[in-house]
Amino acid sequence: MKKIEVVAAIIKSEHKVLCVQRPKYSKRYISLKWEFPGGKIECGETNEEALKREIKEELTLDIGEIQYRLTVDHSNPDFHLNLHVFSCSVSSGVIFLNEHVAMKWTTIGDLTQLDWAAADIPVMEFLQTSF
Repeated sequence: MKKIEVVAAIIKSEHKVLCVQRPKYSKRYISLKWEFPGGKIECGETNEEALKREIKEELTLDIGEIQYRLTVDHSNPDFHLNLHVFSCSVSSGVIFLNEHVAMKWTTIGDLTQLDWAAADIPVMEFLQTSF
C-alpha cells in the first residue's frame, strides 16, 4: 500500500480553530469532509517547511510560532498516511481558499459538529483534551 507523509496545521485565533472543507471527490471517504489545512511533504522538505508552503499555497497565509503536537497514522482504502500535526499562528495574509470549498473558525467544543475526514478525527479529539 502506498504510504505518504503529510502535515496539518492547527491555526488558532481568538479561542477558535480554523477548519477547512475539501471539495467534492469521487472518493466518498474524503469528499466534502472537514480537515485541518495542510498537505504532502515534498522531497527534501522538513515538516515545518512543508507546512509553511502548504498553508501559503492553500490559504495565502504566512504562519509562525510552529509547535509540533502529534502524529496520526491512518490507513485509507487506497493509501496509508502519517499526518504530522503542528499548532501555529498567522503572521500575515488574508485567507483565500485555493483548494477548499469552505472554511470555519470553530470553537473546540463545536468541532464535533463537523463531518471530519477520518485521519483528522484524532486531531479533533486531541484538541478537545489538550487545549
